[in-house]
Amino acid sequence: MNIKWLIRSQSIVTLAAGMIYPYYLLFLKNLGNSYSKYGLAFAVFTLSSAVVSQWLASRIDRNAATILVASSLGMMAAMIAFPWVFSYGWVLFLQIVMGACSAMQKMSERILLADYTEQGARGISMGAYHFWTSVASGFAVVIGGYLIDWLTIDALFYMSALLYGISTWVVWRSWSSRKAEI
Repeated sequence: MNIKWLIRSQSIVTLAAGMIYPYYLLFLKNLGNSYSKYGLAFAVFTLSSAVVSQWLASRIDRNAATILVASSLGMMAAMIAFPWVFSYGWVLFLQIVMGACSAMQKMSERILLADYTEQGARGISMGAYHFWTSVASGFAVVIGGYLIDWLTIDALFYMSALLYGISTWVVWRSWSSRKAEI
C-alpha cells in the first residue's frame, strides 16, 4: 500500500463516519430519550477504544493493514446493524464494537502513515492526508443532511456501511498488490 491508497481509503472512511455521525446522535437521542443515556453510550465507546488500543499496542506494527481492513469491516457491520436496533442494550453493544473499530482504525492509519513516509520528509504527505480527509469530512455532513431530507436515517446507516465496505476493498486491493510485489 502506498500513501495515495491510504489517503483514498481513509478519506472514504472519514466520509462514511462524517456522513452519519451528526444524525447518529439524533438516532441515539430518540432511542435513549435522555442525555445521560447518550453520555453512557459515548463513554462505552471511548472506554472500549482505550482498552482495545492497549491490547493492539504490541500487535499493530506487524499487522497494521490487516487491522485497518478489520476496522472497516467492523464499522460496516455496525452500520448495517444500527437500523435494526430497538433496545438501548444493543446500542451499548454496538458502541463497544465501534469503539474497538475506531481504535483499530486510528492506530493502524498512523502506523501506515509512518511506514509510507520518510522521517524528515513527512510534511507533504501528512498535509495531503489531512487535506483530503478534512475535505471528505466537510462534504460528509452536507451530503448526510441532504440525504436525510430525502431518505431516512436508516438509509444513511446503509450508505455509511457501503462506504466502509468500499474502504475495505481499497485497502485490501492495495495491500494484496503490495504483498504480490514482495
